Amino acid sequence: MILPKTMPLLLFLVSQIAICLIFTHFYRYNFNSTSRREGLKTTHVLVLSSWRSGSSLVGQLFGQHPDVFYLMEPSWHIWTTFTESTPWRLHMAVRDLIRAIFLCDMSVFDAYLEPGPRKQSSLFQWETSRALCSPPACDILPRDTIIPRAHCKLLCSKQPFEVVEKACRNYSHVVVKEVRFFNLQVLYPLLRDPSLNLYILHLVRDPRAVFRSREQTREDLKIDSKIVMGQEWQELKEDDRPYHVLQVICQSQLEIYKAVQTLPKALKQRYLLLRYEDLVRDPLAQTARMYEYAGLKFLPHLRTWVHNITRGKGMGNNAFFTDSRDALKTSQAWRWSLPYGKVPRIQKVCGDSMKLFGYRLVRSEQEQRNLSLDLLSAWNPAGQFYEED
Repeated sequence: MILPKTMPLLLFLVSQIAICLIFTHFYRYNFNSTSRREGLKTTHVLVLSSWRSGSSLVGQLFGQHPDVFYLMEPSWHIWTTFTESTPWRLHMAVRDLIRAIFLCDMSVFDAYLEPGPRKQSSLFQWETSRALCSPPACDILPRDTIIPRAHCKLLCSKQPFEVVEKACRNYSHVVVKEVRFFNLQVLYPLLRDPSLNLYILHLVRDPRAVFRSREQTREDLKIDSKIVMGQEWQELKEDDRPYHVLQVICQSQLEIYKAVQTLPKALKQRYLLLRYEDLVRDPLAQTARMYEYAGLKFLPHLRTWVHNITRGKGMGNNAFFTDSRDALKTSQAWRWSLPYGKVPRIQKVCGDSMKLFGYRLVRSEQEQRNLSLDLLSAWNPAGQFYEED
């Protein structure tokens, strides 16, 4: 029996315990990041690249960080809804989708998802997001560990769609990886938006390696390639299509970089160029560079994971999954597997971008196969250009 005189004390103790539990829960899920504790604005990062350029790896370098809410290519939903359109007609819709995601407004997907009950698994490649596989989105897996996509897909696919927005609001950094922007001008409103704190990481890769990878995944990329080419798709011979798609991609990467040079200094500082080849040659240093740019700490368990994921054996088990592999060897696979007869044409359609980004041309099959010949020019950090021979 509880005496009346002790009742107030008991209620006080119960209330204090409840407050402590609530505070602990709130702290754990809402103030886990350094940026949130310091009261800074949410940082938004757009990883800008093209298909088969190593962007899935870069996305995972961000996505596995415990301070990051990450989504992989959400514009896939738009492109698969409007398959008869062109990139330039879809740019505005993609931009508005990205802006809404950065602000954690997931109602923007209503126009692109199938009607009826939705799960977080309705999102394209949702299982690549560690944030959707850990609290508060999914309580089964811990937030501060590396979470393989297979584990996430098995354990967290039944969560309701509402947890996506809830999870997004619990992170200091929101990162989106996109391959479907073909100019920078469409992003100017986001760069200037006072409600955003946007940084752009622009990832490029040797077009010869991109071409070789695209050949291996041609059927998977057919819808995207058709949208890129528009009406020209029907007019071109099938053998010519891959070169024309690559030419559009190379030109867009070139124009994105050149457009940055016209921006005010304050906006230029919100752009970082990264070559995939530099990343796989020195994964730890380049990951540290990306994290520093985005204001993230390179935690010990992430250092170990980055080393293991890029210094594994073989070429990986799936072209679209980020698993352990010899990333350096994979980056050079085109040199022994791509027929030399295709190389001069690739170098012709992408010559300007290759020169700008520091990819040396090969003049013979012997040069292509000679792996001791370095085809990557040195970095000139003063002007963000590459030195020429």
